[in-house]
Amino acid sequence: MKTVAVVVQDGAQPFGLGSLCEVWAEPYHPEDDNPVFDFRVCTPRPGRVRGRAGYDLHVDRGLEAIEDADLVCFAPRDDFTDHDPLVLAAARATYERGAIVYAHCSATFVLAEAGLLDGRECTTHWRYAGRLARMYPKAIVRPDVLYVQDGTILTGAGSAAGIDASLHLMRQKFGAKAASTTARRIVVPPHRDGGQAQFVRTPVQSTDVDTLAPVLDWMTLHLGEALPVERLAARAHMSPRTFARRFRDETGTTPLQWITNQRLALAEELLEGSSLSVEQIATQVGFGNAATLRHHFGAARGTTPLQYRKTFAYAGVS
Repeated sequence: MKTVAVVVQDGAQPFGLGSLCEVWAEPYHPEDDNPVFDFRVCTPRPGRVRGRAGYDLHVDRGLEAIEDADLVCFAPRDDFTDHDPLVLAAARATYERGAIVYAHCSATFVLAEAGLLDGRECTTHWRYAGRLARMYPKAIVRPDVLYVQDGTILTGAGSAAGIDASLHLMRQKFGAKAASTTARRIVVPPHRDGGQAQFVRTPVQSTDVDTLAPVLDWMTLHLGEALPVERLAARAHMSPRTFARRFRDETGTTPLQWITNQRLALAEELLEGSSLSVEQIATQVGFGNAATLRHHFGAARGTTPLQYRKTFAYAGVS
């Protein structure tokens, strides 16, 4: 993946565009050895593009800029149910030639109107998910997740979830190190699983209820150990039932799924940067044996640990 194009239209939302720029438009940093892309911003009619936050954009490139792009992103906008036929045609052409199509937030409506989401799983901002499902009943709308990838089509929820979706794609195409380096540069968590809830119901803090952050930090340092809910709850000074409820409220996922995702992320780092065997890595990250690691790795990443290592290992690692 070498060329990334972003389509903007009138009513462009600056954070949505900015989140895409943060991941895909960075110049080369020698200390990070980050991938660099031919990054293009384009619009159906080059020139002034009306913004939504008191300032406009000036975009020189037209939609011809996406014709050879490996990744084409559609940025969110205010008037997201008013569709430009040129943009719809461009979305279809991009999909038909096999490029990756990514719609951030309300831009999911573009792909739905273009017919690209019929029979596919997708998501959008939780405020718009019901409308998307009603308007496009053939789409399989998942209203409570951060992002969904279905084949070559990626859709993301609102605001910061756009960064999560981009980091997911960065990890998929360039490995855990590249994604983690990108996340560290823009000061966000390196990986939030797509199935995590969009809307995290964190209650108003009272004086007798503390955040679970210290327990999460401790869990990250002890992934190689058995981490049953009973043990974690005791560390948080809660009953297992209260801990499980509190965990979902704060993280948007279950303790088991959170631990599994963290173990997979650590396994990826070790596959990329160490010469440990798959069996040794499985033990070190807490899966216990290579068969269990292969099972979770295949389910989450769609490949095997050895194939992942072959694709993303640093020079000198085998």
